[in-house]
Amino acid sequence: EECELKIVEQEKEVTVLPPKDACKCHKEDLAKALNVDLHTGLSEFSVLQRRLKHGWNEFSVENTEPIWKKYLDQFKNPLILLLLASALVSVITKEFEDAASIAMAVLIVVTVAFIQEYRSEKSLEELNKLVPPECNCLREGKLQHLLARELVPGDIIYLSVGDRVPADLRLIEVTDLLVDESSFTGEAEPCNKTDGVLLEAGDITTLSNVVFMGTLVRYGKGKGVVIGTGENSQFGEVFKMMQAEETPKTPLQKSMDGLGKQLTLFSFGIIGLIMLLGWLQGKHLLSMFTIGVSLAVAAIPEGLPIVVTVTLVLGILRMAKKRVIVKKLPIVETLVLIKNFPASGCCNVICSDKTGTLTANEMTVTRLVTSDGFQAEVSGVGYNGKGNVYLLPSKEILKEFSNVSVGKLVEAGCVVNNAIIRKNSVMGQPTEGALIALAMKMELADIKDIYVRKKEIPFSSEQKWMAVKCALKNEDQEDIYFMKGAFEEVIRYCTLYNSGGISLSLTPQQKAFYQQEEKQMGSSGLRVLALASGPELGKLTFLGLVGIIDPPRAGVREAVQVLFESGVSVKMITGDALETAVAIGQNIGLCNGKLKAMSGEELDQLAEAELSSTVKNVSIFFRTSPKHKLKIIKALQRAGAVVSMTGDGVNDAVALKSADIGIAMGQAGTDVSKEAANMILVDDDFSTVMNAIEEGKGIFYNIKNFVRFQLSTSISALSLITLSTVLNLPNPLNAMQILWINIIMDGPPAQSLGVEPVDRDTIKQPPRRITDSILSKSLILKIFMSAIIIISGTLFVFWKENPKSGITPRTTTMTFTCFVFFDLFNALTCRSQTKLIFEIGFFRNRMFLYSVLGSFLGQLAVIYVPPLQKIFQTENLGVLDLLFLTGLASSVFIVSEFVKLCEKRCCRRPKHTK
Repeated sequence: EECELKIVEQEKEVTVLPPKDACKCHKEDLAKALNVDLHTGLSEFSVLQRRLKHGWNEFSVENTEPIWKKYLDQFKNPLILLLLASALVSVITKEFEDAASIAMAVLIVVTVAFIQEYRSEKSLEELNKLVPPECNCLREGKLQHLLARELVPGDIIYLSVGDRVPADLRLIEVTDLLVDESSFTGEAEPCNKTDGVLLEAGDITTLSNVVFMGTLVRYGKGKGVVIGTGENSQFGEVFKMMQAEETPKTPLQKSMDGLGKQLTLFSFGIIGLIMLLGWLQGKHLLSMFTIGVSLAVAAIPEGLPIVVTVTLVLGILRMAKKRVIVKKLPIVETLVLIKNFPASGCCNVICSDKTGTLTANEMTVTRLVTSDGFQAEVSGVGYNGKGNVYLLPSKEILKEFSNVSVGKLVEAGCVVNNAIIRKNSVMGQPTEGALIALAMKMELADIKDIYVRKKEIPFSSEQKWMAVKCALKNEDQEDIYFMKGAFEEVIRYCTLYNSGGISLSLTPQQKAFYQQEEKQMGSSGLRVLALASGPELGKLTFLGLVGIIDPPRAGVREAVQVLFESGVSVKMITGDALETAVAIGQNIGLCNGKLKAMSGEELDQLAEAELSSTVKNVSIFFRTSPKHKLKIIKALQRAGAVVSMTGDGVNDAVALKSADIGIAMGQAGTDVSKEAANMILVDDDFSTVMNAIEEGKGIFYNIKNFVRFQLSTSISALSLITLSTVLNLPNPLNAMQILWINIIMDGPPAQSLGVEPVDRDTIKQPPRRITDSILSKSLILKIFMSAIIIISGTLFVFWKENPKSGITPRTTTMTFTCFVFFDLFNALTCRSQTKLIFEIGFFRNRMFLYSVLGSFLGQLAVIYVPPLQKIFQTENLGVLDLLFLTGLASSVFIVSEFVKLCEKRCCRRPKHTK
């Protein structure tokens, strides 16, 4: 028992080792620190004790709010609360129809918003999907196949090709181990791993004897000790940052909140005014309060949240057809701000990860330089044979050995190679895959089959080269070595150089020429490999240089150019080195070629205030970590920018969530990045961001059109009743007529304004600041202009049809119908804020035509159908009456169209005069 107690005490002392500490430990010290035998692994008893302390190797999301509470949270919106208060007042004043219609509107809005929000808030749970389900673990001297979640610190793990690393491991044995950490660090090239002790611990990307959870074994095999599990892994650091990061409110949410508060103040102002006037006139205070609250209810546009939601949903469906998935409704409108360059000078920004987003994440040979001075460029991207090798400057297409020097260079790259390409994907090193793809383009992919490999000297980070010893099949010739690697190492083994198939003596001048070419290729961001062949390692013939890069995706340059012209700043954030980052930046036309770069280390040295002013002018950030990405986004947001972040890896997840719009890649993106993002590009095409921005801007203008129509109608109805009350006149509209105007009439025409097809010219409209309300000065003036025309026309009809003996059914019918016709003509002109009806097309929005026609027929039914006449207190009107009302009501349409025409001419005039 005492022995067991001692073991338990020992187990309690075992703690998680940070990677930067573990990398400096010798194997014996590591075993001692983690209390494990490296030859037999942990005992089951030790595993149980450690699990009590460290938990399962998974991410536990904190207890989330119950669904019913999340649903109720939707009611915190000021506009929703005001609508509910209006419904309550309607019940108190026994206006049950009004109360029911408002309650129904609230339920529709809240339910739609809840479903969208609930489906899109799963980013933390999705992290578990990236934890690999199984692994090979040594316990009690036996190799076991376990679930990754069962691992604890101190477990011994065996890795082989294709395995996902199940936890953070300190490697203790490796054989040619290459690990793809692109989803974690952003590096396109797999990292060469060792088991030696590091003297100094730099950035996590430099820890060559540590592998991290979620990364992928590309080549070789290894054995490691678990030093971090679950939330204590580097992956867990990203998880904790995501958990702490809250998604910011979008401009649309802020605009809707502001509008709700404005309408609340307006409503209370009306109540106060009516009560004061009534009290001064000696009327009963309670009756005046009832009238005031009823008027306030009439002023609230019930359709506002519904139409905004419907408009956004339809916009999302249109975007889905363009291969862009939007997960949150208000994100669509945020795209409007991304498109613009605000007058305040705050630049709107798209921050983009390089690897897999701006680039294809497929290493590709782009340039060749032979030992006798021939130069060639290579077209085509990816691990396939699509593309050609062009001899420069003639642009002659080369195949097989049509040029002996190029043919020999490509042959060597194909033979000294362990990669295999299957179904356009590489098995092995991406760099070697690029050489195979080059051979496929030259129709030399099968040339390695004519050789028999006798020996291989594998690549190591110390020697920086790889060589194979081969012999030709069925031929009794001497063996031949093929070598590839870093130029400075390969050239040391060469005494000759190839000149058109003949080996000549290598001179210092030749070496200097090759060194200059290698330096030039490296400075342009290419990874340079030197190739040689010969009978002995010390007597090789130098063949030439090959330049490899992860090239930009198709269409990225054009998209960046369009964004630049639109006033959008595109910034590239990468874990790569400066030269590679700058080469890609220049290739895609970042900042119109005027590049300024900053490293992650430089970022760390800047104070918060200094960082905010500096990041705006930087277009490339290199050698960055997830924390740096978050820092950059926060700094830009403090500077007043609306920031979009595009990415595909685990290392992008925190930044995607904290940005105003997080955009993930659909195909290459990890589950975490997709769940953290608000928007997903299905085809990984960066250029589709432009389509989404244009769609978002069109949607925003549709919402503005609707707001103009809705508020001008509500203000007209409110003012009409207020004026009649103040002037002590009979009420021109009864309760049911107001209900018809407020709910039935405003519904279909208003919602059809929300589905107006996107007008491409709206993209050219002047921008707005983030702080601006959805109700601009121009929009408010147009709302009041329409309202004044509607009020004046309706009061004229009311005065004209009001006999001295008192109000008759004809009076209210004429006034009511006049108001409804004004409403329909107002909707027609609200289809666009800037274009005349003949420019946008009368029949372009069929839903609008159907809704206006339905509303018109409904109004005729109210006038002429006997049962409805009793409910609405109306009577039949003659044809001349209808023609008169149509002519009068069209005035709101004619005046609005005339104002648009004047605005157009005023805008054109400065263009002709300098």
